[in-house]
Amino acid sequence: MRVFKTKWFARFARKEDISDNKLIDAVREAEKGMNDGDLGKGLIKKRVARPGEGKRGGYRTIIVFRVGERAVFVYGFPKSAKANLNAAELDAYQKLAQIYLSFSAASIAKALSEGELEEVNYNGEEISE
Repeated sequence: MRVFKTKWFARFARKEDISDNKLIDAVREAEKGMNDGDLGKGLIKKRVARPGEGKRGGYRTIIVFRVGERAVFVYGFPKSAKANLNAAELDAYQKLAQIYLSFSAASIAKALSEGELEEVNYNGEEISE
């Protein structure tokens, strides 16, 4: 399983102090079927806790997800600011999901080298905060 965040999401995570460990925890839960909504076409919604708090008042993240293969964090927002994606956003992210899920190893390497994607260290060990 490889885990990535887009350039936009990486900035969002830094600004909101969302650690890579929190992202890894979210992916591990999603691998167990614990997500907060299947948005279709390879897209899921997953809550992530605010630092020092629980998930209830935390963030919602939108993840391109294929079990055992890859997870790409593409969007995040405070739960208090927005309930869900609107129809246009959902359509756009579903199209983006199809692109990321079709990436070959060479396409991933290119996206990493160009800074479009950033890989999150996911080595299978338990990480928890």
